[in-house]
This record gives sequence, C-alpha cells and structure tokens, in this order.
Amino acid sequence: MFSRLHKWNTLRNQILVVFLVVMLIVLSIVSLITFNKVSTLLKTNAEKQINQTAVEANGRLESLYKQISTSSKIVMTNDAIQRTLTKAKQGETISFAERQQLEGIVTTMQATTNGIFSFELYTDNMNRLVPIDNTNLVTRLDGKWIKQADKANGRLVWIGDDPSNSDNILALRRVNLINRGFEDGGYLLISIYRGYLQFANQDVTTIKNQYSILLDQDVKPLISNFNGSLAPIIKSDAPTITLDNEEYMVTKQTSNETDWTLVILTPVNALTEGITVLRSGIIIAGIIGFIIFLVSTLVLSTFITRPIVKLTKTMQQASAGSLTLNPSVTAVNEINELNSTYNQLVKETNHLIKMVYQKEITRSRSELKALQAQINPHFLFNTLDALKWSLEDKDEDELAELVVAMSNLFRYTITKQTDSDWVPILAEIKHIEDYMEIMKMRFGNHLEWNLDMPCELGHVRIPKLMIQPLVENAVLHGAGNTMKPCTISVSIHPTEDQGHLQIIVEDNGPGISEERLEAIQKAMQSGGVISKTGSGIAISNVHKRLELYYQKCGLTIESEENNGTKVSFVIPVKGEETHVEYKDHFDRG
Repeated sequence: MFSRLHKWNTLRNQILVVFLVVMLIVLSIVSLITFNKVSTLLKTNAEKQINQTAVEANGRLESLYKQISTSSKIVMTNDAIQRTLTKAKQGETISFAERQQLEGIVTTMQATTNGIFSFELYTDNMNRLVPIDNTNLVTRLDGKWIKQADKANGRLVWIGDDPSNSDNILALRRVNLINRGFEDGGYLLISIYRGYLQFANQDVTTIKNQYSILLDQDVKPLISNFNGSLAPIIKSDAPTITLDNEEYMVTKQTSNETDWTLVILTPVNALTEGITVLRSGIIIAGIIGFIIFLVSTLVLSTFITRPIVKLTKTMQQASAGSLTLNPSVTAVNEINELNSTYNQLVKETNHLIKMVYQKEITRSRSELKALQAQINPHFLFNTLDALKWSLEDKDEDELAELVVAMSNLFRYTITKQTDSDWVPILAEIKHIEDYMEIMKMRFGNHLEWNLDMPCELGHVRIPKLMIQPLVENAVLHGAGNTMKPCTISVSIHPTEDQGHLQIIVEDNGPGISEERLEAIQKAMQSGGVISKTGSGIAISNVHKRLELYYQKCGLTIESEENNGTKVSFVIPVKGEETHVEYKDHFDRG
C-alpha cells in the first residue's frame, strides 16, 4: 500500500492536491458565509413580509369594525328609535304600528350597510322590538354578554358564533338614551356575515398550506381556515410550532382597536424554499468553479513539473551508463537555470569520470600484472619442489614424462601476458591435469583428483590461472598435511539462472579450524597474506584477481577441522564480453 502511495508522491500531484485543498477551503468558507448571510436575509425578509401582511389584515379588520360600529351608532341614535326606547323606559306600551315603523328604519339601515345580516333591537327589560316577535334577549344570548355590554357602556362587544346561524357572527352594544343623560335604554344585537370578515382576511393566506386564525378579545376563534385543534396554537408562545409532523412559524398580531388577535401559521419549508434554490445554486457554482480550478491547476502543475520530470529521467539514466545532456526546454527562468546547471555539471562529471576511469584501468592493469608476476614464481617454486621429491626414485621414462608435463606448465604460465588475458576453461583444466600429473609423481597413490564439468562449458573463457592456484592450495594444505589418502575434486556447473558458473575446488584433507578460517577471511578482505608456511599467496591472489576482473565477485571458503575444505566462486558466463564492454563504454565516455 505504501509503495502505491509513494508512486503518487510527485511534485505535480503535491501542487495539485495543495491547490485543490486550498480551493476547497476557500469555496467552503465563501459558500458557508454566503449561504448563511443570504439565507438569514431571506428568512428575515419573509418574516417581515408575513408580519406586514398581518398588520395590513388587522388594519382591514379594524376598518370593517369601524364601519360596523358606525352603522350600529346610526341605528342607535335614530330619533324614532330613541323616542321608542325612551317610551319603553318609562313603562309605556309600544304599539304594533310603532314597531313596524322601527322595523322599516332598521331594514333601511341594514340594506345600506355592507356585511350586516340583521339588526335586533331590545328594550331595557330585554324584550325585542325588532324584528316583531316575543323573543327575549336572555333566551337569545348568555347573560354574561349582557353584563359585558353594560360594562362596555355603549361600545361593541363581540360575541362570536351566532347560536341560531353558524354562518354569522354576533356583536352586542348597549343603547344609551341621549335625552335622558345616556341612561340604559335597551340593546342592539348585530348579526354579521362571517364571510364579511373572511373577505378582509383572504389576502393573508397567500402561501400553500398557510393558515390564518382570528381570535377575539377572549382568545376565542372568530374565523379560521385551520381544521385541526386550535388549543396548541393558542397556548403556545414559541416562534415555531409542529403540527402534523410539519414545522410552522407562528406570527401573531393584536389590534389595539378591537383587541382581536390575528395568528398566521406559515410552513417553515415555504420560507426556506428560496434557501433551497440558493443552496443548489451555490453547489452548482462551486462544482463549476472546482472543475475550472482543477483544469487550470492541472495545466499549471504540468507546465511546472514536466521539465523537472524530464530532467529527472535524464539523471536516472546515469545509472545505466554515462551521464547525458538534457535538451533545452521552454520553462520558467528557474527551471531553465537548473537545466543549464545540470548540463554543465554533466560535462564536467563525464570528463572527470573518463580521467578517473583511465587512471583506474591503468592501476588495475598494473596490479593484475603484479599479481600474475607474483603467482608465476610461486607456482614454479612449488613445482620444482615437487620435482625434487620425484627425482629420487623415478626411472628414465617417468622422468621424461615429468619433464614434458613441466614444459607444458612452464609454457602456460610464462607465456607473455596480453591485454586479453583470458583462456577457455578447457585450457585451464589441461593445465590442472599437467600439474596434477607432477603432483601424483610426488604423492603417488596418496593423492587422487576428479573433474565434474559438462563438455559444453569448455569454451567459456576465464582469466588465466584462476582455478589452478586453488587446486595447488588444496594439494599443498590438504594432501600435504595428512597421512591419509586425499582426493581433490573440481566441479564446474551453471547456476539456476544459466547466466553464471559456480566453480568449486574441494578436498577431504584435515580442514581448517574456526579461528584460522576467520583469520584467513579477514586477510582476504584486507588484502593481506596468511598461511602456515608464511607464503599464503594463492588464496589472496585469486580473491583479489576476481575482484579486479568481475568487480563484485570473490572467494567463499567453507571448512571444518577433519572434514576437508571447500573453496568456491561464482562468475558470469559472459565474463570476458562484459569486462570488455564495461571498459570500452568508459573509454568512449
């Protein structure tokens, strides 16, 4: 997972992410501020509008109230009505003709006033004069309304629903006798069309599912288009109320003229309808802005990072060979300066690499020559030493074979070294056979050796005298240090990848102690020499030459006391070609 994340951890993506995060933060802050400000403004304006509507509706109701009050005053102050009520006050009998005259006057007043269903005139003893019948006011109304009318002293008292006609609303006022010091002369009961007040209130509910309720001074409903229970609405003083799982804003407006209260219930979602549109607009604008910013940032980050990526790829190619110049690019001044500086650095570095490599090649060649010059006399001394032991008890034919073998050995080792000091493995094996023939003349049946190598590997080329010194070391320190028969085994086989060869030289001699083996390995790494006799040339020499020819190759030694010793190393099959290509590459650089 972390490797995948690391793959995306680029300068371009970092610029893109940082810019986008900053843009998202800015867009979010601006959108939230704008949304909050505008939504608050919309809500405030909607509330103000509803309050204004309530004020205007109350004004219209007050106007109708004044109109009804004026019409009823005209009826009450009519001379004929005043005289008739005064007469009744004095206990005189009102004739039928007089009642007919009063009915005509009331009917005329009723006809000229909008919204009035009827006027009913009663004497101070509650007997009705108009309409002409024997109805008593006490049977028409609850006595409390009469008491309230007496307390109101001539002002209108709103009663509410007409018990005898649910389509009308009743109002009561006491009639004062003007000529008798405004004594109580009777009562005027006004029946008003409910639709008359509804007309004044019809402009309030302009929003879907909006309700309006008109309450009288006793907080009783006069008109309402809400079909549910009004008790929760009347009792609640909260700015909002939930009805039928829907939230409503409550707006109340009380009239100073009538003491009526107009209640308007407005669905909150109707008030926030504009806010929803605003939210959608902000989201759409934010998405469009984000896309524009994304494209712009992508183009900008690509423009900035493309030259850097190109320069990085050029620098990565250095691991495969010589540093190459990066072509000029069209970019900002800083990138151009970086590219120019890199190209100048490449030129200087290539020059230094060429000089250092040439010096290293010269040093390596000199060191190889020195190592080869070192190993040749070492080998010759050991061979002559073996010859000395063989001359004591050999006949002339055996000595002749020994001389021929030694001449082959000397020819192989003393031949002038060339720059291409590589030989086929088969030649190295032939050299080992000649050497072992001489060693067998010294050790006799005490020494045996065997070879395990596929025939097709005989053409593979290796540096001269790379295996034979290890065989020689096994003979001297294996067979030479034990009284038991000793067998030297040489094994050459390809590795699993078929691109390398593993070469093993093994003996079943006395082996090496753990302390001695550790000392030998340290000496190999440090380039020193260590052996029982003080010479110790073969191991260190071969190890050093492997490092010089193959860079990373070297000897591996495994040994235990009384269990023999195994020396091995792994080299590439195409070792000579790789060595030449590597050398030629830097020669060209």
